[in-house]
Amino acid sequence: MTDQMPPGWENQVPPDAYGQPGQPPFGQPPPAGGYPPYGQPPPPGYPPYGQPPPPGGNPPYGQPGLPPYPQAGYGQGYQGPGGWNAAPAPGGVPLRPLALGDILNGAVTLARRNPAATFGLAAIVATISGVVTTAVENVYNKRIAADEAILRNGPTVPSQQVNHAISSLFGSLAPILVVTVILALVLNAALTGMLSAVIGQGVLGRTTGLGAAWQAGRIGSVLGATLLLFGLGIGVVVPLAIAVVVLALLHLTPVAVLLAVLGSIGAFVFEIVLWVRLSLALPAVVLERLSPWQAIRRSWQLSHGSFWRLFGILGLTGIVVLVATYVLTIPFAILGGVAGGAGSLGMFGAATTTSAAALIITAIGSILAATVTRPISAGVNVLLYVDLRMRREGLDLTLRNAAESQTLTGDEFAGVWQPPAANQGTPSAW
Repeated sequence: MTDQMPPGWENQVPPDAYGQPGQPPFGQPPPAGGYPPYGQPPPPGYPPYGQPPPPGGNPPYGQPGLPPYPQAGYGQGYQGPGGWNAAPAPGGVPLRPLALGDILNGAVTLARRNPAATFGLAAIVATISGVVTTAVENVYNKRIAADEAILRNGPTVPSQQVNHAISSLFGSLAPILVVTVILALVLNAALTGMLSAVIGQGVLGRTTGLGAAWQAGRIGSVLGATLLLFGLGIGVVVPLAIAVVVLALLHLTPVAVLLAVLGSIGAFVFEIVLWVRLSLALPAVVLERLSPWQAIRRSWQLSHGSFWRLFGILGLTGIVVLVATYVLTIPFAILGGVAGGAGSLGMFGAATTTSAAALIITAIGSILAATVTRPISAGVNVLLYVDLRMRREGLDLTLRNAAESQTLTGDEFAGVWQPPAANQGTPSAW
C-alpha cells in the first residue's frame, strides 16, 4: 500500500452521497442551478440533513403518511403493481387447481346455486325409480307369499308342486332383476349426463334450466358409456368364474379353490383400478362431446399418475354419501316398521307381511336420500375431471376467458372444453 495519490486525482471532489448536507430529501427535485458543492449549506427551501421534509414531500420510510402495505388474506390477494390476484370463482369454484376442500365445498355450492336443475332433476329421476322399484317389490312380495302359502299347506305337498313353486319363484325373480338393472342404468345415465352439463355451466357462473340440461346431457352417449363400463366390469369376473367351474368339473377341486381365492382378490383389486381410472369418462362424454369409447380412453389418459388422489377423494365422497343416506333413510325405515313393515321372515328369507304403506314410506326415504346425495356425488366427479384438466392442460385459463363472456352458444360452450391440440403441448404453469 502507498500513501501517494494516483496521477489526476488531486482535484477530484468526492461524490455527493444521498443523505449528505446539500442534498434534497428523497422524492424532491434538485435545486435550481444544480446541487451545491460538497460541504456547502443547502439552498433555501431544503431542510438540513436529518430534518423533516417540507410539506408535500414524501415522509421517511415507516413514518405516518405512507399508505399501509396491502394486507391480503389467504385465497384473496390484492390487485396492483407487483401484487398478485386471487383465482376468480364465478360459480363458487376457484378456477385454479383444486384442493380437497375446494372440491367438496364446490360440489355443494354448485348444487345450491342452481337447485332446480340439480336437486330438482335428482328428485324427478329418484321418484321415477322409486315408484317402479316399489311396484316391482310389491309384486314380488305377493308372489313369495303365494308360493309359501302353497308350501305350508302340509307335509304331504307333492314334490312336483314344490318344484313348480320354486321354479315359479325364480322365474319371476329373473325378469324383475333384469328390469331393475336396466332401469337403474338408464336413470343413472340420464341423471349423470344432465348433472354433468349443469355443473359444467355452473363452474362458469351460469344457471341451467331443465330443458337445457336435457338437451346438453347427451343421454344416449352417456348410456352407451355406462353400458360399456358395466361390460368391462363384468368382463373381469366372467372368465374367472368360467375357469373355476371348468376346473371343478374336471375334479381339480384344490386348484379350483385356489384359483377362486386368488382370482377373487385379483379381480377385486382390478375392479377398483377400473372404477378409479375410468371415473372421468362420463363427464368427458358430456363436456367434450366424445363417443363412449373415446371418453373411456380419455379418462384413462387424464387419470394417469393420479390414482391415489382420485381413489382417496372418491372413497371419501362415497363414505360421506353412504352416511348421509343412512341418516336420511333411518327415520323412514322406523316409520315403515311401525306401519307394518316389520313382518316375519318367510321361508325364502323375505318379509311376507310387508304392507304397501311400509313400502311407500321406505321409498320416500330412498327418494329423499337420492335427491340430496346424487347432485353432490356428481359434482365431485365433474370437479375432479375439471381439476385434472386444469393441472395438466391449463384449462383454468380457458375457463377464465369463457367466464368473462356473457353468453355462450352450444358450440362455443363445447369449444371451451375441447382438449388442446396435440402439437400445442401442456402449459408449463402446472
